[in-house]
Amino acid sequence: MVSPGALAGLKVIDLTRVLGGPYCTMVLSDHGAEVIKIEPPQGDEVRDWGPPFHEHPEGGRDASYFIGVNRNKASLALDLAREEARAVLLRLLEGADVLVENFKPGTMEKWGLGYGTLRERFPRLIHCRISGFGAEGPLGGFPGYDAIVQAMVGLMSINGTETSGPTRLATPVVDIGTGLFSAIAILMALFERQRSGEGQFIDMTLHDCGMALLHPHAANYFLSGKRPVATGNPHPNLAPYDKFRTATCEIFIGTGNDATFRKMCDLLGRPELAEDPRFRTNADRMANRAALSAIVQEIVGQEDGHALSQRLLANGLPAGPVLYIDEVAQAPHTKARGMVAELGWYRGINTPIKFSRTPGGARRPPPRFGQDGDAVLAAHGFSEAEIAALKAEGVLVTERRTGEGRERRQKAAE
Repeated sequence: MVSPGALAGLKVIDLTRVLGGPYCTMVLSDHGAEVIKIEPPQGDEVRDWGPPFHEHPEGGRDASYFIGVNRNKASLALDLAREEARAVLLRLLEGADVLVENFKPGTMEKWGLGYGTLRERFPRLIHCRISGFGAEGPLGGFPGYDAIVQAMVGLMSINGTETSGPTRLATPVVDIGTGLFSAIAILMALFERQRSGEGQFIDMTLHDCGMALLHPHAANYFLSGKRPVATGNPHPNLAPYDKFRTATCEIFIGTGNDATFRKMCDLLGRPELAEDPRFRTNADRMANRAALSAIVQEIVGQEDGHALSQRLLANGLPAGPVLYIDEVAQAPHTKARGMVAELGWYRGINTPIKFSRTPGGARRPPPRFGQDGDAVLAAHGFSEAEIAALKAEGVLVTERRTGEGRERRQKAAE
């Protein structure tokens, strides 16, 4: 059962698009924060990043990419390039705890909405900016995209195999990691505000967060001075820690220490391997990794991979079958952990954060473009006449602006 949530009462104004920012605000909204998503007139562009699409009965459609990271939010659209829309934003910021935005550095300042200005009017406001590289430094102000940053911070160089060369991680780990780090930073700032009574500015970048994901390869480099390279599935510091073929599926076996390796040898019916001078310690096994992997592969090659994984797990040895996403979504343990949320037409990965008293998770499906504009403004003291005027003037946008002029408007907002 979903409770009001650990963050109930927290008000977040969300000016972000695409992934890192929306992922951050979804984490907060999953746990009760009121998140008001303010989209530009053309909408969050990932509404179009399909197929697949969900066709709304009321009209319009949204791509899975948008649906996956925007549940539990209210949506309205403002043309912030206009002074009148910025005045509306300032009214919405009254009583807000957090502002999250991912405009190009300098945009908010150009609009008169930089942190220095906002702090004077809203001293308790926490302003989190997510950008590619920040405002300063040789790359300051440049746009950032997940795959580009993966390449630039070294993540691609350690992913893949010797033959594939540097390879992009299939999941946008930099964007998602930045969203998670940003949520953590916001919660830290909220905690500090309890003591000081003051908000602060949080400068989050894909570059920095991507670098923070380099463990253990950066640590290996700092100690050894050697450039880390892609090793494929094997662990760079442990052996055996790799994927193996069985008669029914591929499985992954991991041994974290010498005792675990001895247990693995016993469970696989080859206890003598633990006494082989080539394999006694992890350092020995790393030096003879290829020979050990060949032996393990020979042993497990004729086994039922699912049954073997269960037997190893039941005896305390980390192992598991390599599953596809459809298999994971339907797995019994996924159901037991409540990790697939369902709300009418909506299905998505649920929150992994499990509270005993204040459980969170999916509360409402992702919003259609601008669907909550009237309700949000009314809740902030706007009269029906004011709302109607804002619509008539094109300040409050109710239909996405696409086609000719879209690029010009987007560039003006950067």
